[in-house]
Amino acid sequence: MAVYFGVIISPCQGRVERVEITNESRIYEWDPLFYIKTPEGHVEVIQIGVSGEIESLEVQVGEAVIPGMVLAYIKEDLYVTGTD
Repeated sequence: MAVYFGVIISPCQGRVERVEITNESRIYEWDPLFYIKTPEGHVEVIQIGVSGEIESLEVQVGEAVIPGMVLAYIKEDLYVTGTD
């Protein structure tokens, strides 16, 4: 059985305001994962279109992030799921 690993990256510059996941937590498609406050004061909600299990968190609340920075690694599910 193949295992696929994915990367959750920051799309923007800012500071991590909230982290909704922990190591080894299960996530589902489009769950809010991170909240990043940009220098302009907007809060970006980070979500992804896959489900799986968090392998490792790479950032903590209060950390500065830049575009392309790795926020977490995920072990993706190999089956399609959906959420309402």
